[in-house]
Amino acid sequence: MADAKYFSSAKKGEIADLKAELNSTKKNEKKDAVKKVIAAMTIGKDVSSLFNDVIKCMQTDNLELKKLVYLYLMNYAKSSPEDTILAVNSFVKDCADPNPLIRALAVRTMGCIRVHKITEYLCDPLRKCLKDDDPYVRKTAAVCVAKLYDIDQTLVLEQGFIESLQDLLSDANPMVVANAVAALSEMHECDPSAKLFDMNPGTVSKLLTALNECTEWGQIFILDSLALYVPEDQRELQSICERVSPRLQHVNAAVVLSAVKVIMKLLAAMADEDYKQALLTKLAPPLVTLLSSEPEIQYVALRNINLVVQKYNGALVNHMKVFFVKYNDPIYVKLEKLDVMIRLANDSNIQQVLAELKEYATEVDVDFVRKSVRAIGRCAIKVAGSAQRCVDTLLDLIQTKVNYVVQEAIVVIKDIFRKYPNKYESIIGTLCENLDTLDEPDAKAAMIWIVGEYSDRIDNADELLDQFIGGFKDEDVQVQLQILTATVKLFLKKPAGNQELVQRVLGLCTQESDDPDLRDRGFIYWRLLLTDPNAAKAVVLCEKPLISEETDLLEPSLLDELLCHISSLAAVYHKPPSTFTETRADARRPLAGIEAVEEDLEIVGERPSAPMVDLLGGGGGSGAADLLGLGLGGGDTAATAPSGYAGFKKPVTTWVTTAASSGLQITGTFGRANGNPVMEMTFSNQSSGQLSDFAVQFDKNSFKLINTAPLAVAPLAPGASCQVAMPINTSGQLGRQDPLNKLNIAFKATGLPTVTYMAVEVPYNVLLVEDGRLEKQPYLALWGEIAEETTNQLNGVPGSTDDIMARCRANNVFDVAKRNVAGNDVAYFSMRFVNGLDVLAELTMLGGGAVKVALKAKQPAVTGCAAQVFKDLLEPAPTQGLLF
Repeated sequence: MADAKYFSSAKKGEIADLKAELNSTKKNEKKDAVKKVIAAMTIGKDVSSLFNDVIKCMQTDNLELKKLVYLYLMNYAKSSPEDTILAVNSFVKDCADPNPLIRALAVRTMGCIRVHKITEYLCDPLRKCLKDDDPYVRKTAAVCVAKLYDIDQTLVLEQGFIESLQDLLSDANPMVVANAVAALSEMHECDPSAKLFDMNPGTVSKLLTALNECTEWGQIFILDSLALYVPEDQRELQSICERVSPRLQHVNAAVVLSAVKVIMKLLAAMADEDYKQALLTKLAPPLVTLLSSEPEIQYVALRNINLVVQKYNGALVNHMKVFFVKYNDPIYVKLEKLDVMIRLANDSNIQQVLAELKEYATEVDVDFVRKSVRAIGRCAIKVAGSAQRCVDTLLDLIQTKVNYVVQEAIVVIKDIFRKYPNKYESIIGTLCENLDTLDEPDAKAAMIWIVGEYSDRIDNADELLDQFIGGFKDEDVQVQLQILTATVKLFLKKPAGNQELVQRVLGLCTQESDDPDLRDRGFIYWRLLLTDPNAAKAVVLCEKPLISEETDLLEPSLLDELLCHISSLAAVYHKPPSTFTETRADARRPLAGIEAVEEDLEIVGERPSAPMVDLLGGGGGSGAADLLGLGLGGGDTAATAPSGYAGFKKPVTTWVTTAASSGLQITGTFGRANGNPVMEMTFSNQSSGQLSDFAVQFDKNSFKLINTAPLAVAPLAPGASCQVAMPINTSGQLGRQDPLNKLNIAFKATGLPTVTYMAVEVPYNVLLVEDGRLEKQPYLALWGEIAEETTNQLNGVPGSTDDIMARCRANNVFDVAKRNVAGNDVAYFSMRFVNGLDVLAELTMLGGGAVKVALKAKQPAVTGCAAQVFKDLLEPAPTQGLLF
């Protein structure tokens, strides 16, 4: 509390006063001045002009003052690299100070100053500190090597610091060993091919010896490194397990999970089944104990337990009661416990599990009740002997007449029918009694499927379906698809009297629906019924495969990978580590043709959507194309080049190469015109034949983008090209992509042997609307309402504050206000994306082309989009874009 006075509001002439105080001969006055400088720096004021004055204060014996000066240096060294060199002599001197705290502080600070010009001066002091007599200095120096490696890898290798770190693995002090392991592991992750961390039996023995004496975080570093080691034989493997097993009893949950990770990795290579079973038995109590911790730790433990149970189901099967839900558990813990309960369910405990689930279905939390009802269905599918008991339980729940319980029960009963066909159809009458209460798409779709599948056994199946057909246009797409299929099933099973009904539904799907999936299915059924009814029966009424017992199990390869990353984010999210690291960097990489697109799609683990055009084949003629609604030669308006392009545009890029599309090259970019995004494309025919009847279709995407008119490209003779600008609106289907601006597109043309796919990234500034300006009062209210804020810094931004505001305004980023704070211009902006999400921005002009950007949005995911907008607009490379 005594230092709170240093954060008081600024007054005029403060910088000059601080400068005088920093040069004072009085030690206390000088220390107070440095505290004031640090306080000003902490709250965002620019005090870089005092750099030389603060550096002079380094020559002191006062440890507190020296720490403050070092803190200032770490913050401003990057903006004043030339002046930072002046402090090198002081660092070198401090590295030889008799006080080990000052030696460690000096080498730590030098490692945190990420300036290439002083790295060479760091080498000699660092080398001495790595061999210092005091273990505190050695462990600090070990971490400094990793920081230096991040700045200049070549320097670290040439100076022999890797060998020095490997020598520290034999240090007598366990914390030095732990820090050396942490540094080597981090460097190994940066460049696995360099093999910087060579694990061998001798090294492993040293690490295991240090394990018993380390602090808890040191133990985690060592255990994580042991998880990377592959034992040479079964004897060594068992020895490591024996020496790691005591860590399972540690009070720290992170240590326990790291020990579990090591043991799980070794279990996969263990040949002795009896020993493996004994180890699994040892794993159960520590994992169960974690469920007595705080809810957040319980959640992390449950996510990790879920992985263990998928691999070794028997490890925790005798501890089922531990996973029963408590009344005061948070909802996220309850849902995870349910998942684990279902995975552990078997013939011996299913009665106990069902009794619990039935009790949960009467709770007040709607989400938990839904999950509990679904869990009953999953138990029926997994444990065949319990199916009848599960069905009876579901019927009891239906009798409660609680709307959301009834609807969820119908959904799971549909799955039970698929698992056990022709076994529980006697309950269909009970289900049909609740037809009028259904108002959720999933429940409606499930009930319609049941009616269609068993329409030959339901006397009034046509009347039941007619109830849904009456509101066909207002139903969700999945309900419409089920209505279509169920009606065709009814017609094939009972042709007499149902022909008018099926024609009515087919007409609704093919003539009055804009959904491509629904229209395609409608035309397929129509053609099947017209050409060969027997073929239609074989397709529509074929015997369906039984659904699997566990549809949500992870792929074995992914599961094995995640088990190697227990206690990390990967195990919590059940996604591989690449999801959080390489993927993001690669997603921002510019796409230079279809080859680059396919490479990116491999990295993120997805492919373009399945063919989105004429599923019935044909040569691409207008008849087939019109039936499937692709607008090949149809439509009232065609996409022509609108006038009035405005704002920033990225350069034209090759989207599809001739090699990828058998002769068609597509180049293009995005702009904005007449209030809509526009795709400006050039089609070039490099094939030997004519191309005509071009069609385009967009996949589901994060901003619901879709073309507003058919693609108007004239027939292209060999060697010919055609330019077209296609307007886009936001009336398409929502489907989240990663990154958010990713757009999968399919092209088709007569003359091309296959459909051509491409994936492009729409510049975010193109997705900003013209009415995104907020007035000051709504802006202030929204800024205060949103707590979460993200910040980043742009460098090399040209122009004055007014120039920046004008550049933003031309791209639908609207300035709300401008003011001057502590000598820096601060401008406030608002923008709105095409999906209606507003983003607020505060830009602080730091001088020298540096701009600090602070962003707020109700949906935090879009702040990253806004950050990219400012980067595109304010940091354009000479060849990256033009302002119109």
